[in-house]
Amino acid sequence: MTRPVHLVDDDQAVREALSLLLQTVGIKVRSFATPEAFLAQLGGLEPGCLILDIRMPVISGLKLQEKLAERGVHWPTVVISGHGDIEACRRAFRNGAIDYLTKPVDEQDLIDAIQRGQAQLDLHERAAAEAAETRRLLGQLTSREAEVLELIAKGLTTRQIAEALSLSPRTVESHRAAIGVKTGTTSAAELTRFWLEGREAP
Repeated sequence: MTRPVHLVDDDQAVREALSLLLQTVGIKVRSFATPEAFLAQLGGLEPGCLILDIRMPVISGLKLQEKLAERGVHWPTVVISGHGDIEACRRAFRNGAIDYLTKPVDEQDLIDAIQRGQAQLDLHERAAAEAAETRRLLGQLTSREAEVLELIAKGLTTRQIAEALSLSPRTVESHRAAIGVKTGTTSAAELTRFWLEGREAP
């Protein structure tokens, strides 16, 4: 597991114990004594799995989850607590936690949760890379080609597209060929997928 873990807990003994545990299984750990310290360095941190103590002074683990969401940071988060608070557990999951563990934390449960979090990060990164590639490919299209692509995605035939855009069928075929070269596919199904992904991309 090459991705780092960012541990935020105001209890020094817990930070040291969990850091030692994770380092022994080859996980890089960066620990923070307060949420404020973590937020201050957030911009320079590599994406990774978060371990947050739920009860901390000033900013709780739950509040930190909310602050990260406001900043568009959705790293997989494991919440740990010394109290079996069901409502806090519910809130943590509503805020996107992937697991909620009570102290003393079971070592294998924590490692398993981190593995799930790292797998989730990998999936998100691949999806983001695919979305970026889709945007790049669609960005090469002319405005007319983009119009033709939209109508292809909506299921129109070449003749119907020609009528809709007041073009000749031959001109539409020419645009379709150019779209195929720029996107790497002439499949209507694949072109529809490109168009849909382009619409969904931020």
